[in-house]
Amino acid sequence: MSEKKLLGKVIVISGGTKGVGRAAAEEFARQGAKVVIGGRDEESALKSIRLMRTYGTDGLFVHTDLENVEDCKKLMDEAYHKFGKIDGFFNYAGITPVSPLDTCDEYTFDKVMDINFKSCFFCCQQAIKYMRMNGGGSIVLTGSAHAWGGEKDRAAYACSKGVLRILMEHISHQYSREHIRCNYLTLGWTPTEGEVALRISQGETETHLRERAGAYLPMGRMCEKTDYLDGLVYMMSDGSSMMTGSTFRITAGEYIG
Repeated sequence: MSEKKLLGKVIVISGGTKGVGRAAAEEFARQGAKVVIGGRDEESALKSIRLMRTYGTDGLFVHTDLENVEDCKKLMDEAYHKFGKIDGFFNYAGITPVSPLDTCDEYTFDKVMDINFKSCFFCCQQAIKYMRMNGGGSIVLTGSAHAWGGEKDRAAYACSKGVLRILMEHISHQYSREHIRCNYLTLGWTPTEGEVALRISQGETETHLRERAGAYLPMGRMCEKTDYLDGLVYMMSDGSSMMTGSTFRITAGEYIG
């Protein structure tokens, strides 16, 4: 039986009810962690928590409106009150609406920045408070290849992911002495529920999306949710205890250069 790499850890995930966030929540639990899921889909979270209990661990769902700063803080507070510590925070929550620079309206820009950046800022603020009490911790911010320019129709999204890179560098520089690590996981083009729904709304089938992406990406296919899990477990584990301020790319070769 292989060693559980996250045994005894408590990890909080924002946006943990869908996509890579949900897959990560279940994998963290399989590796021995207790997992706190922040999001809005309670049914999805409870299914994940039932699975976690079959692994001999536990989870907690916290209904979280990430446009509300108090909810961001509540996510960390309830995690601490339930499990007595916080060892890790995986910021996965985000939205990717169409938002070209020359047509993006203020409402769309504000919503993207509120969910993708502002919520992360205040989640990190509260997570650090509890990590200090525990002698350290690991923060992983979800990045994107869009942070290095991106597609024309994702200007607001690209900006939000770029500023998360700056936040990662700030946290890693300022809190290393307190053994609080922060790294940036650049995700590739992934057929998540949100991505597929967006493309369908634009008249493209999932099959065509996968074919188009496969022709574009150097490694010939889109990244699946499971492609990120080993990297995420490593970044949350003690095996990466000397890794901070790093950009970790799992992108099928997108934007090599």
